[in-house]
Amino acid sequence: MNYNDLRKEKTLSNQKKKLLKREEKFLNKKENEYIKNKISPIKEKLEERIPEKMINTFEKAFEKGFYYVFQKGTVIIEKSYNCERLKDEADINEYILAKRINNKNLNQIDKKVKKSVIINKGITTAEGTVLGIFGIGLPDIPVFIGVVLKTVYEICLNYGFRYDSEEERIFILNIISASANKGSDRILYSKEADKIAYNIDNKINSNIALDEMIKVTSKNLSENIILSKVIQGIPLVGVYGGLSNYKLIRDISELASIKYKKRLLSRL
Repeated sequence: MNYNDLRKEKTLSNQKKKLLKREEKFLNKKENEYIKNKISPIKEKLEERIPEKMINTFEKAFEKGFYYVFQKGTVIIEKSYNCERLKDEADINEYILAKRINNKNLNQIDKKVKKSVIINKGITTAEGTVLGIFGIGLPDIPVFIGVVLKTVYEICLNYGFRYDSEEERIFILNIISASANKGSDRILYSKEADKIAYNIDNKINSNIALDEMIKVTSKNLSENIILSKVIQGIPLVGVYGGLSNYKLIRDISELASIKYKKRLLSRL
């Protein structure tokens, strides 16, 4: 093995170690003690008082939202960023990395991802807050899903992947489900995302139905943010919804960045 090959192996090894630490930190993130002891018990009591019918309504709203965005909304989402430019930049990055793999070239991709994530965090916070001021909760779900998928799509393209296939959508839904959960459930969906990614990149059929994964993800999202969406339906108090949106987008973008970079490093 020559010097350049050794340098490449060292760079990839160090990048993978840093990414693994980042992933472990995310998956095992502990809840703030004040929130855990003071806020969470109140939140749980309020959630217990939400009618079952309303919970089912939110789940169905998320399901319909995903179907709509996947079937018709992708074209609209792609108008919010330059899809072809991102694909071209990804091709250039692939060419550069084929010539030379180093920290500078890999970190350059990370910087572009962080920039797009910051913008999308701002969009979803503003969307949730503004609608909350006017007491709009349920109708904003397709908009919220659109911003979530916009965030993931941009991360996906920046790392040189596509999101058009059914398998890639299932991979994305597992990322969203992992981000919407905590503890063992978060780890479970994260591992499932890794398994699906491996199958996609090695052309192995995962035998998972997209319809079923949409239902699972809709349930996870509904359980995660139903209280904020109910509160968002109350004028002025609903500003809380914007903060809830921000936290969820932050977690989804962090895990998506980790998973797509992991896939990039694995194929170099």
